[in-house]
Amino acid sequence: MPTKDDNSDKDKCLELFLKISLDERTARNTIANNKVTSNLTAVINEAGVTDGCSRTVGNLLYTVATKYPANALKHRPTLLQYIVSSKIKTTAQLDAALSFLAATGSENLDLVKFEEACGVGVEVSEEEIKQTVNEVFEENKATIVELRYRTNVGELLGHVRKRHPWADAKVVKQFVDAKLYELLGERTAADDEKPSKKKKEKPAKVEDKAAAVPTPEKPPEEDLNPFLIFPNPQENFKVHTEVPFSDGCILRCCNTKELLDKHLKAKKEILDKNLKGRKELLEKHLKAEGGSVLTRFPPEPNGYLHIGHAKAMFIDFGLARDRGGGCYLRSSKKKTLLYFLRRIGYDDTNPEAEKKEYIDHIEEIVQWMGWEPLKITYTSDYFQELYELAVELIRRGHAYVDHQTPDEIKEYREKKLNSPWRDRPIEESLKLFEDMRSGRIEEGKATLRMKQDMQSDNYNMYDLIAYRIKFTPHPHAGDKWCIYPSYDYAHCIVDSLENVTHSLCTLEFETRRASYYWLLHALGLYQPYVWEYSRLNVSNTVMSKRKLNRLVTDKWVDGWDDPRLMTLAGLRRRGVTPTAINSFVRGIGITRR
Repeated sequence: MPTKDDNSDKDKCLELFLKISLDERTARNTIANNKVTSNLTAVINEAGVTDGCSRTVGNLLYTVATKYPANALKHRPTLLQYIVSSKIKTTAQLDAALSFLAATGSENLDLVKFEEACGVGVEVSEEEIKQTVNEVFEENKATIVELRYRTNVGELLGHVRKRHPWADAKVVKQFVDAKLYELLGERTAADDEKPSKKKKEKPAKVEDKAAAVPTPEKPPEEDLNPFLIFPNPQENFKVHTEVPFSDGCILRCCNTKELLDKHLKAKKEILDKNLKGRKELLEKHLKAEGGSVLTRFPPEPNGYLHIGHAKAMFIDFGLARDRGGGCYLRSSKKKTLLYFLRRIGYDDTNPEAEKKEYIDHIEEIVQWMGWEPLKITYTSDYFQELYELAVELIRRGHAYVDHQTPDEIKEYREKKLNSPWRDRPIEESLKLFEDMRSGRIEEGKATLRMKQDMQSDNYNMYDLIAYRIKFTPHPHAGDKWCIYPSYDYAHCIVDSLENVTHSLCTLEFETRRASYYWLLHALGLYQPYVWEYSRLNVSNTVMSKRKLNRLVTDKWVDGWDDPRLMTLAGLRRRGVTPTAINSFVRGIGITRR
């Protein structure tokens, strides 16, 4: 229990933090973390602003307290004087200064190079910003006029930032917005419409002069094999994805030869074991050797599958069949009782029974479509491994236990601010995570978050949540666990543990690729290929399972298999065959368009 003196010290710290113009919520969150409180108090005293300062300076001091490189502490008083004297007054300048000091370490500080690196003394007038914005608009005028308000404003801001890296970002944005309005006028309803897709013109047919020579006709499967675009698993030691970080570092995603060889051996053992009795696939697998692939089809059992899932099945199962491999049918943690309680809102029904109905439907419709899973797996099969890897992630300094509420996490992400608990000691996070696992912390009072990159341009790198506390029995794991892994934490690790060669998903998951590879790299795990493709949408019909669910539960239609719906069960009831559906999907092709 905190003593009277402890409460008095906290009150003094809170008063001090409010004096430097921190908002009250940030100040109160800060005093809950002893390390950040100590750092910020020291920074305020070093800066000599115990009587108060402007909000701009206060926010910069908070950033110094939470992000300052430990190897350059001797230079911190120098940096603070630059901030207090307004020689460093923007977050861009401060980020550049912190990077420079981290590289300098304990060596002597070259002030000339330091000032040059972080733009000290560089003043960019509003007139200069306005002129540069005009130049950028003139250079890109044709594109802007064509796209109107669908223009990528971020790219325009980037062009200005390249020419004036130390310009005030708010002023730049104001001028860009004003120039857009000046050029395009009021936003219209047409600006909010989705752009119509232009049909690609087919090249004119060129007559083959040697047509008289008969050539054997290739079957359509060989001539139009849509799976040729996917790389061979044996080549997965090459860099195929780069993840940029705000400090200028770049993660080049690839496997070491040792990791890849270990994966190929494990994959062969999995296929040798599970393809017994499937003569055609086994023969293909034995011929393909390292070229055999392992994929996974992870549908959400929150409704019946629709025609969009037919495309996903065709790609996941079809690629595996084409390359002599196999496809897991996987139900992830997101598709559990918790998913229904949290997302669908089945508080008035029996979510367990609903979930079973949907899972049974998925297994049945996959077989009806002509696909046979290599194996049916659940993320809960790996709960122990996932927990042990989370502990290892903390030990490596890549995760921490956080006490922010969902609203606070959202606010801090919007402001690109670190959590007050981000830099808590590793041993403290390990103990708290064990307390979470053993049920000694209340639901909603703590989460485990990955320590990623809060300054990234990618929102999916803002310290995603890895584990939450939930005192609800799991449909498969029972009441063994009261902490559950998030989708962002679990799905990439399970892909790796199952030795999946190609992790295939639709384009809305593209921004998650960075966090997918960051986590596997942080844990030193094998990295599958990640490949995104466009969703299959059918105009003038309902495709969203959430909306389909509303139609079914409100009895606007005669169940999930109503022939008017584009569910696969509805199409089957209408008389459409699996062959017709698969031919339709094959004809569309596997594209990003």
